[in-house]
Amino acid sequence: MAINNHRLIGLTGGIGTGKTTVSNYLANSYKLPIFDADLYAREAVQPGSSILNNIAERYGADILAASGALNRQQLGNIIFNNPQEKYWLEQQIHPYVRDRFVDAIDKLPLNSTAVLVIPLLFEANMTDLVTEIWVVFVDEQQQLNRLIERDGLTLAQAKARINSQMPLQEKCNKADVILDNSSTLEALLKQVDAALKS
Repeated sequence: MAINNHRLIGLTGGIGTGKTTVSNYLANSYKLPIFDADLYAREAVQPGSSILNNIAERYGADILAASGALNRQQLGNIIFNNPQEKYWLEQQIHPYVRDRFVDAIDKLPLNSTAVLVIPLLFEANMTDLVTEIWVVFVDEQQQLNRLIERDGLTLAQAKARINSQMPLQEKCNKADVILDNSSTLEALLKQVDAALKS
């Protein structure tokens, strides 16, 4: 995998901070290719996949919906309250996700710009796949409010999901670009425009 002739933007942040808003804007307004870790992670646990079989073996058939698909809510209840189980699950999924990113980068035309949306960029040790790191930031109260509103979580569930990730401030400390999403959409997109032109 040769990344030196590409501009590969690693887009990350916390859960509910606005990564999708930024990646959709880059795709629609700048026509940039978007490679998304969450999509690859979903692929990894499709019915019939060896990874899904491993998960069902570990947690029992109850972890599967009637359709044979993964019951994400049930899995979330297990891993967001248990760091060891979360670690086990990530060891199943992260290598698959990394391989998909490497394949996608290898297929890029020379001197391309692409966006890799990786919520766990630091936690999964994937910083070597990108040439610069953009972190989308909001304060914790906004993050909690968005999660509760968007995903219908209780305050305790929302906090557990936030606490299961590296603190947002720590991600900001490692970023090349910090996109502050605590005011308006217009303000956020102006920052994206400036970052892309820099």
